[in-house]
Amino acid sequence: MDTMLKSKPQTQQRTIHNGQETSLWSSGFGMKMEAITPFLGKYRPFMGRCCQTCTPKSWESLFHRSIMDLGFCNVILVKEENTRFRGWLVRRLCYFLWSLEQHIPTSSDASQKIMESPGVQNLLSGRVPGASGEGQAPDLVKKEVQRILGHIQTTPRPFLLRLFSWALLWFLNRLFLNVQLHKGQMKMVHKAVQEGSPLVFLSTHKSLLDGFLLPFVLFSQGLGVIRVALDSRTCSPALRALLRKLGGLFLPPEANLSLDSSEGILARAVVRADLAPLGLWTGALAVFRRLCNCWGCNRRVCVRVHLAQPFSLQEYTINARSCWGSRQTLDHLLQPIVLGECSVVPDTEKEQEWTPLTGLLLALKEEDQLLVRRLSRHVLSASVASSAVMSTAIMATLLLLKHQKGVVLSQLLGEFSWLTEETLLRGFDVGFSGQLRCLAQHTLSLLRAHVVLLRVHQGDLVVVPRPGPGLTHLARLSMELLPTFLSEAVGACAVRGLLAGRVPPEGPWELQGIELLSQNELYRQILLLLHLLPQDLLLPQPCQSSYCYCQEVLDRLIQCGLLVAEETPGSRPACDTGRQHLSAKLLWKPSGDFTDSESDDFEEPGGRCFRLSQQSRCPDFFLFLCRLLSPILKAFAQAATFLHLGQLPDSEVGYSEKLFQFLQACAQEEGIFECADPNLAISAIWTFKDLGVLQQMPSPTGPQLHLSPTFATRDNQDKLEQFIRQFICS
Repeated sequence: MDTMLKSKPQTQQRTIHNGQETSLWSSGFGMKMEAITPFLGKYRPFMGRCCQTCTPKSWESLFHRSIMDLGFCNVILVKEENTRFRGWLVRRLCYFLWSLEQHIPTSSDASQKIMESPGVQNLLSGRVPGASGEGQAPDLVKKEVQRILGHIQTTPRPFLLRLFSWALLWFLNRLFLNVQLHKGQMKMVHKAVQEGSPLVFLSTHKSLLDGFLLPFVLFSQGLGVIRVALDSRTCSPALRALLRKLGGLFLPPEANLSLDSSEGILARAVVRADLAPLGLWTGALAVFRRLCNCWGCNRRVCVRVHLAQPFSLQEYTINARSCWGSRQTLDHLLQPIVLGECSVVPDTEKEQEWTPLTGLLLALKEEDQLLVRRLSRHVLSASVASSAVMSTAIMATLLLLKHQKGVVLSQLLGEFSWLTEETLLRGFDVGFSGQLRCLAQHTLSLLRAHVVLLRVHQGDLVVVPRPGPGLTHLARLSMELLPTFLSEAVGACAVRGLLAGRVPPEGPWELQGIELLSQNELYRQILLLLHLLPQDLLLPQPCQSSYCYCQEVLDRLIQCGLLVAEETPGSRPACDTGRQHLSAKLLWKPSGDFTDSESDDFEEPGGRCFRLSQQSRCPDFFLFLCRLLSPILKAFAQAATFLHLGQLPDSEVGYSEKLFQFLQACAQEEGIFECADPNLAISAIWTFKDLGVLQQMPSPTGPQLHLSPTFATRDNQDKLEQFIRQFICS
């Protein structure tokens, strides 16, 4: 769920800070009132398609053909027309009448379905060693299952559900101006429901209000009661009884026992038959705060709920296993290259799994654990792609990466429009629309704690980011825009690393454009950066190879005009496809066999070369792309510098706190506040552990981080820092 903020016409002259800044805005500077729309041409972009490699049937059958032009609906807009009745009284009771007409499906066969699940059946047949049901009669086990089910859930009470939905509809209409839902996305979900299989929603919470908003949205669209798992320890008995009648699920006490205990094995088998935690009290507190803020204020916000394309989990489990290839840990892949012991990148994928090992995950086989981890990466990638880019992210990116010393408002408005268009051109959606100046005013009002507005003599305004910790906040907001330009940013930093040893970093663009960059060199440099960066930042699909990612990065650099193909003397032109020779893979095939006749079976001309484009816009755009990754790369470089201080051994928590304090000290000294983020410190430590720089060893007080013998010398620590800094563009 993304929150879209929209300025109403009557709020255009509202104060940002105080009356002084209002007078600044009222001074005109002749800027054209350009309108910003969340689409280019006729259609809005759609993101969040399921994986075509792992779920090809779902990609084809569960995608709505007219999704681009179906538009949005406001799910909290309930009028007289939404009921079967008409009249003066109906218009005042339409919320309650609407809630009475909602369909609530019964789930009377839930216990029977759980009894037929494989886990419970294995217990009934005694195939699970140490099971509590072994040696017992099936009837006794069935009664035990029903007892556990009685603790977990109860049959929802329709009247309470309707009453709660009416109250929630009343609240949401006072919290939000509207709650938008894409009709095409909802049609895809309904199509998946018609398949007859149970529907599981995996939510990435973007707001504390999601726990209330998402169940209401899905219930209002005819999908029935969404069963949500709750922690019984945070609820009183009375509240627990109420929530169970509203569809809440509660874990039995024995389900939380250790995995080797036979007492809770039956409870865990029943529980696994689904579960998503809900922060009940945090959501209630967020509703209360929002109501207090909106009380007596007409400035409400808009909300959009994004739904990615559904896919068949059964289809994924069958196809995903065939995509697994050989993988190596980061210390085998990257460490020899960092130390200068090897120059060839191994032809294998990086193994990096940072998924927390929960109790239910540890109960699975190793192969199934890997399946769950890679499924989570698929889902996370789709959710990030489905999320709209907000105006605060675009404004923060411009101020942080291009104008830390300040910029006149007229120029900032033009660049805001440019960056919005570039975002839409890459197929990402934006969560705002309206007049350009109104959007800028409202966006800067949201960033008022981190920017300063100053009047200049020409009638224009100057926007200056506040120095200090405010830059850290702008860096966090700019990370929301990174997925849009991630491929180009990786490619630009890789090119920077390739040129670092050839021309001075501050050398003119014309001098850098003289250098020829071979395709093999670019591939190698991109691979090195892909191995260095954590996968939770890159979010590659686990079925996609690194070499496919490299080709995608190279294609993006060519498409955006940063790289231009260069024909080397004596080589055959790249456009001359008539002289391509068939590979030996195709020569032996019988006539009419087209099973493997893709373009990859033609011999590719070797030694393709590129130059940096000399267009006037390229230097600024190249620097902009490099700076998108600079916060995490600079944090990694400073973490390498921190190794010199000898703060090990220490616990991982203690070392991360010390590293964060070091990043803060460097920020005060060097002004690099975008790196002073505790999440970046943790990411650097995890990457260094994978790289073999840090080792975790047991001790009487718990696991301790130690510096590996390989990186105990100052020389190897310097090599690590130099390897990271080659990708950083000042």
